[in-house]
Amino acid sequence: MLKPVRKVIDIQPVDGSGASLYAPSPKIYPRSVQGRFAMWRWALVWLTQLVFYGLPWLEWGQRQAVLFDLGARRFYIFGLVLYPQDFIYLTGLLVISALSLFLFTAVAGRLWCGYACPQTVYSEIFMWIERKIEGDRSARMRLDAGQFSLEMLVKKWYKHIIWLGVAMWTGFTFVGYFTPIKSLGMEFLQTRMSSWEVFWVFFYGFATYGNAGFMREQVCKYMCPYARFQSAMFDADTLIVTYDAQRGEPRGKHQTTADVKRTTGDCIDCSLCVQVCPTGIDIRDGLQYECIGCGACADVCDTVMDKVGMPRGLVRYATQNAIKKGWNSAQIWGQVMRVRVWIYTGVLLALVLALSTSLALRTPFRVDIVRDRTTLSRITEYGTLQNVYRLQIMNATEHSSDYQVSVRGLHGIELRDMDPIHVEAAQARWVVVHVDVPYGSGEPGSHKIWFDIDDPHSGQKVVEASVFLIPR
Repeated sequence: MLKPVRKVIDIQPVDGSGASLYAPSPKIYPRSVQGRFAMWRWALVWLTQLVFYGLPWLEWGQRQAVLFDLGARRFYIFGLVLYPQDFIYLTGLLVISALSLFLFTAVAGRLWCGYACPQTVYSEIFMWIERKIEGDRSARMRLDAGQFSLEMLVKKWYKHIIWLGVAMWTGFTFVGYFTPIKSLGMEFLQTRMSSWEVFWVFFYGFATYGNAGFMREQVCKYMCPYARFQSAMFDADTLIVTYDAQRGEPRGKHQTTADVKRTTGDCIDCSLCVQVCPTGIDIRDGLQYECIGCGACADVCDTVMDKVGMPRGLVRYATQNAIKKGWNSAQIWGQVMRVRVWIYTGVLLALVLALSTSLALRTPFRVDIVRDRTTLSRITEYGTLQNVYRLQIMNATEHSSDYQVSVRGLHGIELRDMDPIHVEAAQARWVVVHVDVPYGSGEPGSHKIWFDIDDPHSGQKVVEASVFLIPR
């Protein structure tokens, strides 16, 4: 199970007036690493950022393909137009996301954290910029430990300017999902952005700058709640980044003379696994909650094993049971695909199928009927009793339509002067509807009636219930 890192906290006087309650935390300088897991991390960096930065610029017809227009209360996702009344779909999406997280964690630990979490992705981008400007681990450590110089000033300022540029572009793109990004760009060039747009661009930009540039591992270790409850989803058959202590211990340098009998394990105690870890832990101490499962230590350990002529896999993805019992890959996967995983998978597939079916069969327009409470009932010039209603039709399609409205439920009930209701594409319209019944056609009181709204374009119909009041 997860092992907490224990730190000794010395309470010492500070200026004779107080006590320090915090253990010092040294700055982490992750070393660059290459390998198959690093390749997967960068593949996810490219994929997620191409999607994030690219989606707002895609066109769908005459509008932005993905746009959450809060002002108009409409949400466009390619050909799908959603209204606040469709909140159930967001709920379904969140439930699917949560179950997916449970499933992936039960199978292979913190895959999300190590490969696709925005904190990990932007930390990778910012560290890549840092390495390109200041150099790799040793060069950055020398630069920070050295005297103040022009080189330090230029490199530090250059790095932070690039960081701020990436962060502000990220904030601009984020706001571009809620305000049409081309219009937002023109407003920026003309200095006409609204105060809220400016606020959110800077807020999200500086959040990216602070989290990815400065806090980095502190977010994963202390701020992210997932690190705290992940142990509830782990067990001895979960794939995790694991150090094979049976093979690696005791640690020590290998003897160079061939005829000298080895007294150490495969681990040469080079500490490179610690140097490449983005959270600064030693995987050889066992799995800790700070581990984000990125596999950097496995990559660098494989490189070391290649150099010393030992088999790869001293640090690898495996289960705790597999390490103890020496299982092969087939045995590992046989245990990984256990009952809990199959239950998660079945429930997840059922939810995805239900949500997809609901979206496919979704009526392309919505109707709300509100009875006019200011006028209970009145006698018209035609000698009929009349109730007044307000009818709203929300067209959730990409084309305009003329909706036919009819009413039923009482003898002789009819709509007075009702023409087809024209609603433009992805728009909503309120209309006043007058419903008449012959005088004396019903007992005094409240009577149930139904409005039928037909869409000739799609051939679908919506039925909305209301009441007709007949006075005493």
